[in-house]
Amino acid sequence: MDKTQNNKAWFLVLPVLVLVAFSAVIPLMTVVNYSVQDTFGQNDFFWAGLSWFEDAISSDRLHEALWRQILFSVIILAIEVPLGIFIAMNMPKSGFWASLVLILMALPLLIPFNVVGTIWQIFGRGDIGLLGHTLDAMGIDYNYTNDPIDAWFTVIIMDVWHWTSLVALLAYAGLQSIPQAYYQAARIDQASRWSVFRYIELPKLQGVLLIAVLLRFMDSFMIYTEPFVVTGGGPGNSTTFLSIDLVKQATGQFDLGPAAAFSIIYFLVILLISWVFYTVMTNLDKQETF
Repeated sequence: MDKTQNNKAWFLVLPVLVLVAFSAVIPLMTVVNYSVQDTFGQNDFFWAGLSWFEDAISSDRLHEALWRQILFSVIILAIEVPLGIFIAMNMPKSGFWASLVLILMALPLLIPFNVVGTIWQIFGRGDIGLLGHTLDAMGIDYNYTNDPIDAWFTVIIMDVWHWTSLVALLAYAGLQSIPQAYYQAARIDQASRWSVFRYIELPKLQGVLLIAVLLRFMDSFMIYTEPFVVTGGGPGNSTTFLSIDLVKQATGQFDLGPAAAFSIIYFLVILLISWVFYTVMTNLDKQETF
């Protein structure tokens, strides 16, 4: 007997679709419109075709910002993922101290991005900042406003301080979900701590770690506020990532056409990376199912 399909549930989704249309689709179409046009001012636009995309793809400015962005994302992932796993493995498993540590780990995640940038901007100053003053007292010439290496060091340490907690909390949740039977079997077999991590904990954490890597990579690839507040993209262009370069082009130089083409390319890169991670996670789930 065929059942009549009830489509009234779509009315519940309609407000969400309308909200997404106004907040995402319409602005995106506006950007697409600007990316294929040029103007002489006074809202006088004319068709430019794909010339802005060709200029952006062949631009050394885009290539340099893209490589800085990729390098930054790779560095912070290489630090935050192992560090987050290590912290999660050493966190209390239950009781009062577990609750206290969880609260403390969540605190950096609650701080607004611009406040994080301001904190580290002050923290790294040699005259009033604890980090800058300590390094100067140790005889280390540290100045994140003039030295590109110091600027990169400051931005990376700032991101590690701000976001390692997310990886640690996700890894902690994954570790807590592992049945105790696995650990009991490991104790019976007298497995070493490394063997327990290698053959029990790490395989069970694969799904959680993929989510953590996806979230952190996407967020690091779109980072803007923190490094802009601390370094402004400098010294020179050493910390000018894709988002900072895009904002400078759009609002500083007011090149709407090139900036729109730049932003679409930026969006497609993020979409491609998201698709790759989604494919990897889907294949992993299928392997675990079978």
